[in-house]
Amino acid sequence: MKETNRRQMWQTPWGYPEGIVTVIGIVIVGFMLQITIGSFNFYLLAAPVNMILGGVLIGLCLLSLLLRKTSFFRWFTGVPVSVCLTVSLLVLSLIMGLTPQGTPATGETADWFTRLGFTGMTSSWAFVLIYFFTLLSLGCLIARKLLRFHWRNYAFYMNHIGLWLVLFAAGIGYADMERYVMHVREGEVEWRVYDSEGVVKELPIAIQLNDFDMEEYPPQLTVIDRQSGAPQPVVKPDYYQIDTKSPKGHLDGWDIQLEEYIHHAVRNSDSTYREVPMPGASPAARIQAVRKADGSKASGWVCGGNQAQLYMTLPLNEQLCVVMTAPEPKSFTSDVEVYMPDGVTKKGVLEVNKPLRIESWTIYQYGYDNKAGRLSSYSSMELVYDPWIIPVYIGFALIALGSVAMIWNGRLVKRRKENDERNDNDSPEKE
Repeated sequence: MKETNRRQMWQTPWGYPEGIVTVIGIVIVGFMLQITIGSFNFYLLAAPVNMILGGVLIGLCLLSLLLRKTSFFRWFTGVPVSVCLTVSLLVLSLIMGLTPQGTPATGETADWFTRLGFTGMTSSWAFVLIYFFTLLSLGCLIARKLLRFHWRNYAFYMNHIGLWLVLFAAGIGYADMERYVMHVREGEVEWRVYDSEGVVKELPIAIQLNDFDMEEYPPQLTVIDRQSGAPQPVVKPDYYQIDTKSPKGHLDGWDIQLEEYIHHAVRNSDSTYREVPMPGASPAARIQAVRKADGSKASGWVCGGNQAQLYMTLPLNEQLCVVMTAPEPKSFTSDVEVYMPDGVTKKGVLEVNKPLRIESWTIYQYGYDNKAGRLSSYSSMELVYDPWIIPVYIGFALIALGSVAMIWNGRLVKRRKENDERNDNDSPEKE
């Protein structure tokens, strides 16, 4: 009988079994650190610590070249370890995506799922250790390939260097990221914010709000109790969304007929309105209400009002009246001008999901005075300072270029094979 020679565990050359055990061991060490000393504080890596750590990582990758002929180095920079580390990162990221993330809790009252760091994944030791080992393995691989540099491997260089740069800048650079909310009044310049402790802080960036504008949806009509103000019916109130294309509605047993609607209206008299496109204007509607039960009618103007003018209701009887709700915002924008200490200025219009970027700052439209609505005297903006955003962009650009290069090289190889096959078919057969 033939004896099957099976490789024993930890017998060189190492492969996937050793990679799986190593990664599981790293995760277990992370769980032990999480339980004993708590979550990892990424803010300890703020500059210049992150720069020093980056230098140490690059130094270790270069020093690893001294071990490039060993089986351990080939395994650590090979496919098995890369796959195991990548899969572990994906699994931890999947858990993070499926689990509500919040402030990590490590007290005795917390459940084990929370104590192991799954509710604060990015600050859990398991995630951090896997992240750093991934950086080290990928960096050693890049150093090994660059030692024997060849231009034909340019796609590999761009992909892997770009990925390392994205992982490094997005992870270690997180500690240098700062977020603030700035309230800027219309026509004024502001550079001060409040930090998390409520202390005024001056920023090296100033914003001038030239104009704040808001576009609103048409408001709704509803019937309320004149004494309690509760919409009717109490269990499930009825609302009629004003729509000039569909001027009929039903509210708590009343048929509503929309006769006229003015979105920017001001009072023309005690009981009428006219269209005036001015900041203090408010939506107003002239309606007729007919009760289905007895045919009683009521008609007149209804206005929601605002800080500039009073509201108006349409009484239906001694108990009920028709009112207009506050219009919901459709969009709101801020016309701003941003100033930097080096003299750089930039103008732009902030919209939701359309930020303005200048140097290492990104400015988002955040909010306004909800009570004032269109008459808001200020605009709230979120300022995000991220000095590592440019390296992240460079990394993504390298990954994109490397991917295109790999596709292009694949097509060239395929075309070369087709030409070789065509030449073989066209060549005369030898006797």
